[in-house]
Amino acid sequence: MSDKSELLLKPKRFYKAAAAAPVEGGFAIQLDGRTPKSPARKPLVAPTKLLADTIAAEWEAQVEYIDNSLMPATRLAFTAIDRIAETRAEVAREVTAYAASDHLCYRAEHPTPLVERQDREWGAILDWAKAEFGFVFTPVAGIIHQPQPPATLAAVEALALTLDDFALAGVAFASGLFGSTVLALAVRAGRLTGRKALDLSRLEEVFQAEQWGQDEEAAARAAFLAVEAEMIDRWFAALR
Repeated sequence: MSDKSELLLKPKRFYKAAAAAPVEGGFAIQLDGRTPKSPARKPLVAPTKLLADTIAAEWEAQVEYIDNSLMPATRLAFTAIDRIAETRAEVAREVTAYAASDHLCYRAEHPTPLVERQDREWGAILDWAKAEFGFVFTPVAGIIHQPQPPATLAAVEALALTLDDFALAGVAFASGLFGSTVLALAVRAGRLTGRKALDLSRLEEVFQAEQWGQDEEAAARAAFLAVEAEMIDRWFAALR
């Protein structure tokens, strides 16, 4: 599809200014005073002013056309508004499934510098999760699945169910982004920045790039993921 054809599929920017305004139940994103609706036709309202400002900034940054691919916080807000309230138990199970195969539990077998780096940096975050939440994980060398303690997975699911819709949407998104519920919770708590969590989730790739350099395709993918990681960092900070 040509660039021109892609543009024709995107709505033109129809508003002069985007801003946040207080409403019942939170802060609405307003486009020239009118609140856009989610795909399920619900108003785009965030629970905090800072999060509403973050979302409004994405709308303000659009130029001639509205490009949803450049609006990750808006997309996540729509998920929180349309999906989470109806499927909280299902989303909590998704978060738990990421914990059951948490990326931090699968360590390289070689080379030694990478093994030591994973043990040190990933181990520190698992130690934090144990101290903070009582989560006990069992790391393993290699990629063969290692069952995690049922008590830990039950505790992860119980924690997920205590989160409000926007926090749960963020944790589910971040768990998928990082392949790790532990990293998602660490960003939510402010223990890690989103960018640091992304680097930890890509530790083997980062290590290899440091040794041999990074090709253009890998660099482009890393840059895309960094945008998502920085957004989820702002998301959790805005909710805190």
